[in-house]
Amino acid sequence: MWINTQVARQGRGNCVKATQRAQRKQRNTENSNCRTALRPLSVLQLLFSVFLCSLCALCVAFTQFAGYNAAMNTTRIIFMGTPAFAVPVLHALHAAAPAHAWSLVGVATQPDRPAGRGKQLSASPVKEAAQALGLPVLQPAGLRKGADAAAAVEALRALTPDLLVVAAYGLILPADVLEIPTFGCINVHASLLPAWRGASPIAASILAGDAESGVSIMLMDVGMDTGPVLAQARTPLTPADTTESLSHRLAVQGAALLVETLPGWLAGDVAPVPQADLPGEPTLCRMIRKEQGRIDWTLPAAQIERMTRAYTPWPSAWTLWRGAPLRIVAARVLPAGAQAVSTPGQVVRTDAGAAVVTGSGPLELVTVQPAGKRAMDARAFLNGAPEFVGAVLGYE
Repeated sequence: MWINTQVARQGRGNCVKATQRAQRKQRNTENSNCRTALRPLSVLQLLFSVFLCSLCALCVAFTQFAGYNAAMNTTRIIFMGTPAFAVPVLHALHAAAPAHAWSLVGVATQPDRPAGRGKQLSASPVKEAAQALGLPVLQPAGLRKGADAAAAVEALRALTPDLLVVAAYGLILPADVLEIPTFGCINVHASLLPAWRGASPIAASILAGDAESGVSIMLMDVGMDTGPVLAQARTPLTPADTTESLSHRLAVQGAALLVETLPGWLAGDVAPVPQADLPGEPTLCRMIRKEQGRIDWTLPAAQIERMTRAYTPWPSAWTLWRGAPLRIVAARVLPAGAQAVSTPGQVVRTDAGAAVVTGSGPLELVTVQPAGKRAMDARAFLNGAPEFVGAVLGYE
């Protein structure tokens, strides 16, 4: 009985072992099959991951290259200007910049100056416009001599400009500034060069009685507006034009001509024309001084009338009456035969109000401005000051 029991136990043990061996073999077979099924999937995943990483790296590299290439193809521009004439030019340049891959990297203008009766420091129109556009502003006191000038030149150089655009900046650019940009310095000048080189071309053109004026886009050199011209645009002068009205018209015209000309210049498609090859003779105009507005009544009436327009808004054409300044805001030339007296500066009555005797023909007063008062119609002034008729103007 014991033997049979022992045999039975051994039989069950062998059976269990056989069963366990069969189970292990089955598991091994299943694991092997599983590994066989998973192995190709893991390789594909690895290859796909490598592909994605490579693609991302390629995209980053392409983006960096595109940014670098765009930066290399961007034209870096510094604008230099000061008065209201230069503001439309700055605005046009800023508006056109994105379409032409131009980058305005800085604006240079003259330092703040005392202005008004309180002599408070006042920013230039260009500074105000640049700040409104969010552009960095430089205000060097000078560019020619001294440590401050040297520092200002280095500040311009540090901006690495490809081009300088100048419009009525008010300071002469020395050679070391002209040599900074690759494409030179371009000036928007308010005359048809070679006529009226210098600081006051608009007033000079009106004073001279020119039939037309215009703007010149000029490549600057070390001379006073003597560089070759890239483009010009013309406009007729009207009998009502003042320096103020003509300045605005020429500023808008010059801004449009600049934006039209720059792409060709930067591409090498525009050839500068020496001023010697342009029609007309060179003429020079200097900066206007306040005393130039004082009227000499021995001059012809036509010349004095042009003074009233050329010196608007500053310094104005003025004379003295009772020892105080009297501004002649607007006037009209009368026929020479209407002049009955011969004393220059004497006020005579006319059907329309009053006229002043000049060196050649009477000058009818249209609008005047007495000291400390607003400008008024000449007839209204006469109603309040009838003694004005018969007075001789111009004396203390």
